[in-house]
Amino acid sequence: MGNSYAGQLRTTRFEEVLHNSIEASLRSNTVVPRPVFSQLYLETEQPLAHDGRTENDDEDDEDGSESNSPPVPYQMKPPPEGCCTTDGFCQAGRDLRLSSLASDPLDVPPGFMLVGVKSPALPENLLVCAVDRRFLPDERGRNALLGFSGNCMGCGEKGFRYFTEFSNHINLKLSTQPKKQKHLKYHLYRNNQGMLVKGAPICWRGNDGRMRPIGSSLSEGHLTSDDHPPNLASTHPSQTSGSYTGSHVEPQIADISHTLVNGNHAVPSIVQPPSSQSGPGKPSATGPHANAGPPKKRHKGWSPESSSNSVPESTVKTPPSSSALTTSVSSVITNGGRSETAVLQTSSLASSTPLSPPGLPVTVPDQLLHICRLQPVIFKGHGPLPQLIGNVNEVLVSSLLQSCYLSSQTLPRVYQHYGPSPIQPLSTEMQILLTVYYLVQLGPDQVPLIEDLEQIFMRSWRESHLSEIRQYQQPQTPGTQGRHFGIETPSTLPGLPQHLSLPPQTQQPLTPSQLPWLAQLAASSCGEGVVVLGEEVGSLAQGLQQTFSRLIEGRLENTNYVVVIVTSQGQETQSCVVVTGKHQCRALAESMFSPSEGLKEINHQLSAGVAQELIHYCNSLGQDGDMDSLLDSATVDSNEPSPLSSSQESAEERSLKSTHSPKDSHSPKDSHAQGSKDSLSPKEPASSPKDACSEYSVEWREVRPIQLAVARKLLSHVCAIADSSTQNLDLGSFDRVSFLILVPPSEVTFQQTVLHLWSSGVLQELGSLDQECASQREAERYVVKMDQSAQARIDTLIQEAHGNSYTLYILVHDHAHWDISSASYSSSDSGLGLVDQLLNSRQVRDSTNILILHVTSFPFALQTQCTRISPYNEIHWPSAFSNDVDLYHERTRYFGVSELLESTRSGSSLPLMRYDSSFESMASTLEERFPKLHSAVIRTTVLIQHYCVALMAVSGRISGSHYLHKHTSVETMEIIQSLLTAAQQCPAHHGHMVLLRIPSSSLAVWAHRRLSRVRRQLGLEESFEIILGNPNQALNIGQTFTEQIKMWLKIQDAEWIPQTYLELEALPCILILSGAEPLGESLPRSLKYCDLRVISCSYLQRTTLEQELGLAAYLVKAESRPPHNPGPGSDLLESDAEKLSSTDNEEEEGQENGDSPLSSSQPPQSCPDSGAPDPFPAQTATSPNVKKVTIDSMQSPLQSQTQLQPQPSSQSFHYPQPAGHHQTQPQVQSHSQAQPTSQTQTQIQPLSQTHSQPYTQTSPQQQIVQSQPQPPPPAQSRRQHSKSTSSGSLSPQASSPHLSCSWARGVSRPPSVLLPRALHDIITASDGSGLPRCTSFLPHMSVAWASSFRPLLSKMMTCTEQSLYYRQWTVPRSYHMDTSNRTEGRNDNFHPRRLLLSGPPQVGKTGAYLHFLGILSRMLIRLMEVDIYDEEDINFIAQTEGVQYHPPNAPWPSPDIVKTIPFDYNIHDPKYDDISSVYCPGYKPSAEGNPVRQEDVYLRRRTSRIKLSKYAAYNTYHHCEQCHQYLGFNPRYQMYESTLHAFTFTHLLLGEEIQLYFIIPKSKEHYFSFSQPGGQLESMRLPLTSDWNPDCIKSPIFTPTTGRHEHGLFNLYHAMDGASHLHILVVKEYEMAVYKKYWPNHIMLVLPTVFNGAGIGAAHFLIKELSYHNLELERSRRVEGGGPAGDVWPFIILADDSCVMWNAVDLDSRSGPVEHAVSLKQVLQHMEACPDLAHYGVCGIRKWSSRGPPGNKQREPFSRGHLHDFLLLNVDRSQNVQYDQNRFTCHDVDFTLRLHSAGLLVCRFNSFSVMKKQIAIGGYRTFIIKTKMTDVPTSVGPSQYICAPDSKHLFLATPAQLLLEKYLQHTSQKLFPLSTKNYTHPVLSVDCYLNLGPEVTVCFVSSRPHSINISTAGLLFSGLLLCFADAFVTPAFLKKFSFLKGATLCVISADRSSLRQTVGRLELEEEWRFRLSDEFQTANAKEDRPLFFLTGKHI
Repeated sequence: MGNSYAGQLRTTRFEEVLHNSIEASLRSNTVVPRPVFSQLYLETEQPLAHDGRTENDDEDDEDGSESNSPPVPYQMKPPPEGCCTTDGFCQAGRDLRLSSLASDPLDVPPGFMLVGVKSPALPENLLVCAVDRRFLPDERGRNALLGFSGNCMGCGEKGFRYFTEFSNHINLKLSTQPKKQKHLKYHLYRNNQGMLVKGAPICWRGNDGRMRPIGSSLSEGHLTSDDHPPNLASTHPSQTSGSYTGSHVEPQIADISHTLVNGNHAVPSIVQPPSSQSGPGKPSATGPHANAGPPKKRHKGWSPESSSNSVPESTVKTPPSSSALTTSVSSVITNGGRSETAVLQTSSLASSTPLSPPGLPVTVPDQLLHICRLQPVIFKGHGPLPQLIGNVNEVLVSSLLQSCYLSSQTLPRVYQHYGPSPIQPLSTEMQILLTVYYLVQLGPDQVPLIEDLEQIFMRSWRESHLSEIRQYQQPQTPGTQGRHFGIETPSTLPGLPQHLSLPPQTQQPLTPSQLPWLAQLAASSCGEGVVVLGEEVGSLAQGLQQTFSRLIEGRLENTNYVVVIVTSQGQETQSCVVVTGKHQCRALAESMFSPSEGLKEINHQLSAGVAQELIHYCNSLGQDGDMDSLLDSATVDSNEPSPLSSSQESAEERSLKSTHSPKDSHSPKDSHAQGSKDSLSPKEPASSPKDACSEYSVEWREVRPIQLAVARKLLSHVCAIADSSTQNLDLGSFDRVSFLILVPPSEVTFQQTVLHLWSSGVLQELGSLDQECASQREAERYVVKMDQSAQARIDTLIQEAHGNSYTLYILVHDHAHWDISSASYSSSDSGLGLVDQLLNSRQVRDSTNILILHVTSFPFALQTQCTRISPYNEIHWPSAFSNDVDLYHERTRYFGVSELLESTRSGSSLPLMRYDSSFESMASTLEERFPKLHSAVIRTTVLIQHYCVALMAVSGRISGSHYLHKHTSVETMEIIQSLLTAAQQCPAHHGHMVLLRIPSSSLAVWAHRRLSRVRRQLGLEESFEIILGNPNQALNIGQTFTEQIKMWLKIQDAEWIPQTYLELEALPCILILSGAEPLGESLPRSLKYCDLRVISCSYLQRTTLEQELGLAAYLVKAESRPPHNPGPGSDLLESDAEKLSSTDNEEEEGQENGDSPLSSSQPPQSCPDSGAPDPFPAQTATSPNVKKVTIDSMQSPLQSQTQLQPQPSSQSFHYPQPAGHHQTQPQVQSHSQAQPTSQTQTQIQPLSQTHSQPYTQTSPQQQIVQSQPQPPPPAQSRRQHSKSTSSGSLSPQASSPHLSCSWARGVSRPPSVLLPRALHDIITASDGSGLPRCTSFLPHMSVAWASSFRPLLSKMMTCTEQSLYYRQWTVPRSYHMDTSNRTEGRNDNFHPRRLLLSGPPQVGKTGAYLHFLGILSRMLIRLMEVDIYDEEDINFIAQTEGVQYHPPNAPWPSPDIVKTIPFDYNIHDPKYDDISSVYCPGYKPSAEGNPVRQEDVYLRRRTSRIKLSKYAAYNTYHHCEQCHQYLGFNPRYQMYESTLHAFTFTHLLLGEEIQLYFIIPKSKEHYFSFSQPGGQLESMRLPLTSDWNPDCIKSPIFTPTTGRHEHGLFNLYHAMDGASHLHILVVKEYEMAVYKKYWPNHIMLVLPTVFNGAGIGAAHFLIKELSYHNLELERSRRVEGGGPAGDVWPFIILADDSCVMWNAVDLDSRSGPVEHAVSLKQVLQHMEACPDLAHYGVCGIRKWSSRGPPGNKQREPFSRGHLHDFLLLNVDRSQNVQYDQNRFTCHDVDFTLRLHSAGLLVCRFNSFSVMKKQIAIGGYRTFIIKTKMTDVPTSVGPSQYICAPDSKHLFLATPAQLLLEKYLQHTSQKLFPLSTKNYTHPVLSVDCYLNLGPEVTVCFVSSRPHSINISTAGLLFSGLLLCFADAFVTPAFLKKFSFLKGATLCVISADRSSLRQTVGRLELEEEWRFRLSDEFQTANAKEDRPLFFLTGKHI
């Protein structure tokens, strides 16, 4: 398959990618190749496709044409005559063998690479050839062009175009078809000595991907580190970051479920290694389904030989994951090498297996574990490890180190052999030397971390190639490497000290002969810690044998690591590392278990009784006796038999509640005990009201400002999805929200979420509950534990979602990092994989009304290259503080992981996070004594022993208990003393919680039983509770304590029991929290100590660590820290509110208020409250009586209690502080012996153990007795003693008697955290970027690093950048649920309706998302609601005569009856409450009249929020599926085409032709008639009066609109209920384009240009005239067609653009008339069906008001009066009455008055009403008056709207008519002074109505002959208004009316001459007096045609 044009291809990346893309599409029938440009510019490390192979993975794997049938013989062409046919030589007779050419100078053409060819005849050697690099794959097995182009390096012949031809030339002599994939095996490169050596294997896809049968004897092997439990999802061995197959004896165990048989795993007979990695860190998706049959490839089969041959050494190069060589991440889970970390097989297996490597086997000595008390770990390095035989069970082999070596040698493609100066990877020698350097500088207790070594390799490599890297990074980084975040490698490495400088590689290459010498030199600096076996050993086998011998002889007692280096001439350097340190071996061995395997091992050890010896050993206190006997001698309950067995203990534990009833807790025999039960019992004192604690408050129900902010951020993201053009979420179509919250299967988490949900009020808000019956039980329906019951609940939700398309369902997946296992990898009983199965199912993905919200504190596992969540849909918790400014005005301050870390750096006080050195030393001693026991068992036993001894010591019930303190640690004593004494200080007995985290549930049960027994024997059952927190069980609290909590929380319910840890607020208790990981349980604010001393150190992923530390996260009262005094560490405060200062985007906060290096003078050990000595002390000098005292008066409250109530035998004790402890400040010991007689003596106890100066200790009484306090000792803080006894409080209420409440003090400071030392050292260290080390670890066990050449996270990254970092540099492993999220050639396969909310633990995410559900529901309701004008009618007075014209249920009006109804001249529409009332003879206005309003009255009018009915009209934001076609936005069709048609008609009034334009969409052309198809527009088709169609509206609807292209309600699809209708938008010319854009499927009528500045009158005028003209045209068209002319339908509808809904009155309802929503179709069809409709000039409907029609109008179904907003206009009858085209305001009042006076019937249908939506944008009322000089609106008063003619005046750029109308409206009281508030003397207005302001009444009369006017006899008018008086106004007509003396005349005309003519024609000067100064004009320039008016007074 060569390609003839290969030689012509230019070496450009583009052609290669293009070729590759074409090749992929040609080859594949399923996979769509990635687009060329995304490959070029968006290339990241490509993950594998679904079947474990990469996309277009179509090339051959390895040797042989694999198939089960015999191979087809390959006929080779006979060689030419006389040519050479010797193996290893070319046909020209030149030597090609690598061994011969290694030192020869070879000429390699540019663009070619040297490649080693494998010849079947020479298995031990390689042939050298040069191949064009374009035909070879990159390091990920991709982008190799088809075909071949090569040169022979022997004879120099060039230009071989076919591999077949080339293989003949170099004498490969093949029996099968020659393929480059099978025979081009290795890259070759020059080493530092200039020798040509074999390099990395060429990464052909499929390489090393075969299943190999392994002998059935395997099933007997003890694969301790290689076994995988059935639960593959959580414990699956990682195959991703590189399962390196070397030629060694271990079988390649793949991802296959094994069944457990008697504790061993039965291994299937065929086990599969991972398929080849397609590049660094690619997950292999191998599994039972992956390669179950022959591979489905072209011409491919299974080769018989490939299954037996061992895999070539270092075939695959992948980076290690962030894991440990060690305590670090379990190699099981996180490392590729895990699958090989197998314990070696038995000798029978080893000898029979075909996989054995060359060389002699090494015998593992017997009794190795017994003699050395350790199980050595062998790290494979370079070269094959020799076979181990003998006692192989006691040795572990790991390939982690080898993985690290290989990955750091696999250069990214950008650096590979490119150009003349090739960048080489680190040499083998350099890697070994750096490894030795690294091991040398590790501390004796440190365990090596693979990340450190990897970073050292990276830094060394970068430094040695700095200039070349820069050269390649500049042009190519953007395309190939992705975003580097601009990070350079750190200048210092965590693993390498400064004095160990890296060897200068560039100057002097390191030779193999120098290596052993340099390595031994480096190792000599650490004594015996690291031993290098180099020059004295000739092979790895020899080195291992020597190591075992030395181990047995005890010569490696002080050695932690043995490095074996083999360098011999002519061979490659080989190496391995044997770990021989006891601590390191144990840590490594335990890290090889997965977490669940580790827990199983612990359970096994407990159940098998292996731990009994340890427990008995711990029980013995040496010379101080035995714990059990001491407990039996306790003064309480000494008559009870001591328990003998665990079964007895549990029986006793069960009987605890019954044996100790509350009544005998006050027995007299207890009275002599120190701190008698009276003081410890919570019951009696707390019940009296005077003993209540005033400071106690529970605040978990409050919603904090920052939670509101996050809820709004969530909402805005949801809106962004809806607003995007993808149509993935149509918020407008939902009318309610439903939700389901998914929580991990923890009963406490479940109940806690239910509690939050119930108390949040969300259920009431969503209408799910009635307020009255809301019980917490109801809320449980909305929360689901992710166990087997979840399946049914989610299925139900999916069915509901399908059935209720108008409900938006939110699936909240809380604690989302918990189960991310792939469903296909999880067994059904494990409970894992459920999230994948349920949330990632097709039904959920495809439901457009289901939205998923993942909520987690640790989002890293959901941020991989295959994530389903778009980066735009991530919401990160904001930082509450920026530069110490409180952004959200919180009353609390979050204290999380970064603040804990900060407390360790501040140095000014005891750190909040610390380790316990005495506990650590005791545990490590026992670990050496019991090497076979799991460290968790040992550490837990020691810890519980410490707690028990501390309880015995503090209780005072053991005689001689002061000797006990040396059997426990200072930290434990402090915890117990604080626990026991805290409750005594508070009258209500509030105490605090001690959290004891024990991951193993069986160990936790044992600990609970043991502590409970000791508590019972000491008689402390009433003092504190011991709670076993098991995720699978409900909370169980003793009845006494339950009653106490109910009293505190004021709960009346007798059945109530606490179900969450939050409800244990202030309860003194020890909570033993078990479970492999915390499952989201929130802890109360009374948590004071977080004891994590026994958590596992083996799994160092970021999520695992931060999850445990997150238990201590806390909301501290913000008042406790003055914000303006940040204290030490403030220089670390980030300025950016979103900086990732540690893990969770919280601000790093300074810890102290910085008053002295020793900010708390109280020694931590003697005070229960000083474990974290006040990290946030209150301000020192708030008030004179709040001066800070040393905490708790520098004295233990236990002692002060005893001194106040002296008891015999009261005892206290001191605790030595181990010198090795890392606390920085001096330790103060209190050893005061309290005397009953004298309390004033001062005890001074110097300390021998610590280097501290003695302290003076003062009791509170002494402070009172003395006249002034003692001067503080030198080291004491600057806080002064206070004379007040209530000393230790942080609250400002200094005078309160209850400041002694320990709980109240505790809420102001975060808990103290005790960690294992190994974790403490890792967590508190920083990496090169200044971030805590834990942030650079692998983020989660289910993901792997994509490449070891990744940059470090940067301290300056925001959360968003951190997310992008993980999205680029991590890939999911095969058992991660996102592995399946890879689609054809696309990387961004995001689910469109998926959000991720991340925030630090315990910060309040639950409250935020619950509030989000509430505001989302409110928003949907708001989207379904509109603001409707809801105002009562104005100018209404109930009619007293009560005439009923029509029966109430009359469907239609009768014209005869309507004529008898008097016309109501009053204007009732509330929008006109600021205009002149129209004079009506019988009407008497109310005394106060209508209130005067502002001009922009519609902004302030009363509205109601009304839910939209299904018949509403909508604006452009509504787009449901039904509307798509109606709106013309259906994406499946092209945008609707429209055509522009001119339409011309002549009108007499305008005196000229009017040209209008119609924009008619193609879909609406049938409503018009044309001269021919596509020709001249002739008319708009009108139906006949006799036509009737139930699905059709006959009247065309005209809607004039301006400025409301988005907000106008033009979508009548739902309002018309599907009826066909003709709807025409009437728009101004300049707005035509924007309306057409938003409403492409609507007909537009475009007004002429001259009307661009006109008002609503012009629009209505043109509509009416056009309609009449069209009616005439249609009649003539009908006549031409032979029909009757008069039958054409003459009605049109004039509708406002804000009419939103229509209602009808239901008269038949029982409760009186009721309005209900109806469709516009129903309203119009009813009106159109009116039998005598043609008799009416105009019909209309009522305006809706929530109060209904006032008075007895209720009973009158029809009335005559003014009509507004929605008119059915008869254009035929009203032909002679036109709208006034010049009018801007009140044009409808004017039109109705003239219509009525012309004798036309006006009828209002009161049974219908229209609702008008308040739209604050656009409309015809929004004219801005601005000056001619500038376009900027200026405030021009109404008096400036007019001026004297010919005067210099500021001209306005506003139409003259509008200026006149506004002037008359605002200044008429000056113009018509007699008319103001004078209803009986109105202004006479002839032929028009003008608004003269609300205080003036206008009497309208028409001058037309035969017009209907009111009787004006006897009426004296106060003014006369003549506006454009026409010929019908005559002097005789005016003489009919009488005027008051001094009445005002106003004559208005278009120009001055017509003004004078009018005055003369009407003979006005006879009765009216004029002055020259009474002539005015509107303030318009001449070209704007101002209007003129003249005023005069009546004589």
